[in-house]
Amino acid sequence: MIILGVDPGSRFLGYGCIEKNGNQFRVICHGTVHLFHKEYKNIPVDETTPSRLKEIHEKLSEIIIKYKPTIMAVEKVFFAKNAVSALKLGQARGVVLLTGALHDLEIHEYAATEVKGLVTGYGRSDKAQVAKTLQMILGQQEFDTLDSSDALSIALAHALMLRPGNEKKSKIPAKKTRSLKSLAESLKR
Repeated sequence: MIILGVDPGSRFLGYGCIEKNGNQFRVICHGTVHLFHKEYKNIPVDETTPSRLKEIHEKLSEIIIKYKPTIMAVEKVFFAKNAVSALKLGQARGVVLLTGALHDLEIHEYAATEVKGLVTGYGRSDKAQVAKTLQMILGQQEFDTLDSSDALSIALAHALMLRPGNEKKSKIPAKKTRSLKSLAESLKR
């Protein structure tokens, strides 16, 4: 099973794919999509938002097509002090969720503290500690940004939520979305 973890952002979007086979995990890829380009420098941020949202969809679609995950795990919305930043993050998350749904992925959402707790054992770990723990669990990794390591930790957290062998969720719930296609098929039965 291949799991894609996504750490949404309006300037940087982290992604990471792992393969889960029983109790074994293998890193397939991780990286960062840089969404704020040099040519945007003198343009008001609001004017570049549609282009960045389109780029999220395009780049994430390329990753999904290339690595063929069946599951996408995404960081949940957190409460930000800055309302404008929270709105931009919400827009980026919306595009991420839509892209996953368009590719018929099973989608799960996790709070940052939940991911950190599953990966490091402490829900308030900092990003550097998460990256170090990932290297201990998954082997030496070179992360281009902390967004990349965060995304890989989200994929690993989802994998840790699954029971070995039958690949079913453990008792800790995660939200799951169903595609309209799968919903229609279940209604036919």
